[in-house]
Amino acid sequence: MSEDIYYAGGDEELEEIKKRKLLEYQRRLEAAKRLEEQKKAEEARRQEILRRILTPKARERLANLKIVKPELVETLETQLIQLASTGTVRLPIDDETLKQILARLTSARREVKIKFFKPT
Repeated sequence: MSEDIYYAGGDEELEEIKKRKLLEYQRRLEAAKRLEEQKKAEEARRQEILRRILTPKARERLANLKIVKPELVETLETQLIQLASTGTVRLPIDDETLKQILARLTSARREVKIKFFKPT
């Protein structure tokens, strides 16, 4: 008889642990969802700003470059938004101006690579 009570109590404790774990999982899932929504909202805001400051040809170039070098484009977009907000560049930014900014950015980011060859 006492064994039945022990197991019944153990089942309740196990259920309580399961409930706590489920609640914790749900909280984490909701936090991840909120973070994802914030990221989407931020990206939408960035894209809206870029639509206003870039000509269609410049936006097209940026979209093509994003396919090949997404990390570079993210840096470039941030720089373009900063340039536009400070009034450092004439708006709208056309394709030629974008190429010049891109050339400056990539020349600053170039890495020196040293190759060693074994003598044969």
